[in-house]
Amino acid sequence: MAVMLVASAGTRRIPVAVTTADPVSRAGIASQLRGSQLIEVVEESRLDLDSRAEAVAVVVADQWEEDTARTIRGLRQRGLERVVLLVSRLDDKGLLGAVEAGACGILRRQQATSANLVAAIRSAAAGEGTLPPDLLGRLLDQVGRLQRQVLKPRGLTIGGLTEREIEVLKLLAEGLDTAEVGERLFLSDRTVKTIVHDVTSRLELRNRTHAVAHAIRLGLI
Repeated sequence: MAVMLVASAGTRRIPVAVTTADPVSRAGIASQLRGSQLIEVVEESRLDLDSRAEAVAVVVADQWEEDTARTIRGLRQRGLERVVLLVSRLDDKGLLGAVEAGACGILRRQQATSANLVAAIRSAAAGEGTLPPDLLGRLLDQVGRLQRQVLKPRGLTIGGLTEREIEVLKLLAEGLDTAEVGERLFLSDRTVKTIVHDVTSRLELRNRTHAVAHAIRLGLI
C-alpha cells in the first residue's frame, strides 16, 4: 500500500528548482514533485540568497557530459549547493565526475518514482547523500583503484595528505607547538613549518588550525 507523505502545519516545504535542457522533461519532473506536500517547485531566478541555502536543485540529463558538470558547478557557485542528479545513463567516469562536480544525490531516471525522487530531495535537504547500491559499489571500487594506482605511489592518502603530513597535523591537534612536533618526529622547526605551509597552500586552507580541522573532518586523525 502506498503511503503519502503529508507536511504538518509547522513543516516548511523544501524549495526545489528543476534544471534541464529539455522542457518536456522539466514539466514531467515538476508535475511529479507537485504531488508531494513536502516539496515546492520554484524557478531558480525567484530564489533569494537565503532560499538558495535551503533549496535543492534537481538536474536532469540523459548521460554525463561536460555540460552537465558545468551546470552543477554553476548551480553551486550561485548558492544552490544541494544538487540531485537525475540521469538515464552513467558510466564509471561519469559517476566520479558527478561526485567531483558536487552532486550529493544520484538517481537513475528509470528508478525515479515520485517516492524515490522525494526521498532523494529530502536527503539532500538534510545534508545527506543518496546513491543506488550498485553505484555505491562502483564508486567505492573507483576510489580504491584511485588510492592504489594514483595516490599511494605518490605517498598520498585519499585526503590528499602524506603520512608525514598526517603525523604532523595529529601532533598539532594534540596541542604540541612546532618545536615539540619537531622533537617528537626528529624534524627541524623549519621542516615542520614547511610541511604545514605545503598542506595549507596545496589544499587552500587558511592556517594550521584549518589544516587540523580538515584532517579531522576527513577522519585522518
